[in-house]
Amino acid sequence: MPTANTQWSLQEKTIAKEAFELSYRREIAAVMAEAKRQATLAADPADLWQLNDFLSARRHYLDGKYDFSPESLVFTFAQLIKEGWLELQELDGLAAEKLSKIRILTLM
Repeated sequence: MPTANTQWSLQEKTIAKEAFELSYRREIAAVMAEAKRQATLAADPADLWQLNDFLSARRHYLDGKYDFSPESLVFTFAQLIKEGWLELQELDGLAAEKLSKIRILTLM
């Protein structure tokens, strides 16, 4: 559900990019921790293939989820906040209208 005609100032783009990258690093760190845990517990080849499947699925999911297109950023940020990868305060500096939309979407 992209938002049509969403305009982002240069300052907002900078804030958005920093928040976007911060949440991505947080989520990737969690994926890496889980991969290490699974690798440590691997006892046979089937466990390795299960780890491979886990990593492939997570990569596919994250590649689609972390879309930095301006039309979908409001929705992406709302999702990241709902999932705990980002805090609304980390978006301070965005226009009040965008913050309001993000806040409302986190309640849905």
